[in-house]
Amino acid sequence: MATTAAPYGLKAVNLIGGQPYAGSTRQIKIASGYNVNIFNGSVVSIVAAGTLELVTTIGSAASKFPAGTVGVFVGCSYTDPNTKQKLFKQYWPAGTVASDAVAYVIDDPDVVFQVQADDTVPQTALGANAPLANVQSTSTGNTATGNSNVALDATVVQTEAAFRIVDFVDSTTSSVGDAYTDVLVKFNGVNHGYNNGTGI
Repeated sequence: MATTAAPYGLKAVNLIGGQPYAGSTRQIKIASGYNVNIFNGSVVSIVAAGTLELVTTIGSAASKFPAGTVGVFVGCSYTDPNTKQKLFKQYWPAGTVASDAVAYVIDDPDVVFQVQADDTVPQTALGANAPLANVQSTSTGNTATGNSNVALDATVVQTEAAFRIVDFVDSTTSSVGDAYTDVLVKFNGVNHGYNNGTGI
């Protein structure tokens, strides 16, 4: 039972329809010197330069995800500018200078993610939509663990939000009605860049 707010970003669980998620990711270039931390579990987007950046909107009707939103960041690799050694990191450290930096992104629009809400989500929210609870930024994560701390907004809506609630998390008991409810979501329609007709 989640009685404490301890958001952890978005974590892949399976594919819609119950198929297992095999762990596949796509490698997308990060611009050398990109000066924003990107944490594991963060929503990310391809920008006009053809590189990956953190999404800084919440995915609501008034603050839509950009057209290039491609999924969730789960790590990166680059050559350390000081040691010249290849590193594999849980998060992208802001300002890192590395010409070979690539992000690992879960880009399948059918992936179901587990995420904690910022308040109670009732059973009646099943099938509803919700945006992120807060804007992602260089500080919406933990540099010690590398994990995001973004949460889902528990104030669900019917239209134009980034995520569709498809289920609740069941462990020893159901998460329905928990103080900080853990839910299962997927990208909602055109909020994922592969499902909209708009190029970058």
